[in-house]
Amino acid sequence: MNISVSQLPGIGQKISMKTAEDDMLVIIVHHTGKRELYFFDDADSDEADFAMDLTPDETREIAAQLLGATYQPVGIDKMRMFKRQIIIDYITLEEASSLAHKTIEESDVRNKSGATIIGIVHGDDVTAIPEADTTLIPGDILMSVGKEEQISTLSKLCKGEE
Repeated sequence: MNISVSQLPGIGQKISMKTAEDDMLVIIVHHTGKRELYFFDDADSDEADFAMDLTPDETREIAAQLLGATYQPVGIDKMRMFKRQIIIDYITLEEASSLAHKTIEESDVRNKSGATIIGIVHGDDVTAIPEADTTLIPGDILMSVGKEEQISTLSKLCKGEE
């Protein structure tokens, strides 16, 4: 993918992404926070085939979906990155867990496990990059990143096996 970024004086920033199939996605981020999304079937075309405006919240939701916050298309072994040092896993929080009904900050999950919670799926709701005051509820699926032993420790904490 070929990505280019340019400044739009008085407006904001333009990010153009050209794919291997010669499609192009253009995102214009306004100083106001508004985002415009344009899709071109042909990267050389002057007119977009599709366009839409997005709020900052809608933009974050799309980003979370693209990052895989609600769907993991491949097995965890395929998610191993950086020479098998860092993995992403989806862990369900059980009622028996000492983390249940506490905020991320109160649970001290980072210090206890070393892993970081980068997303939470709660029913149909998805929170990407949750705040420290987000309460962890049994049944939540925690999208977490860390080394294998850190993810293993967090998994045990989430099951109440600490």
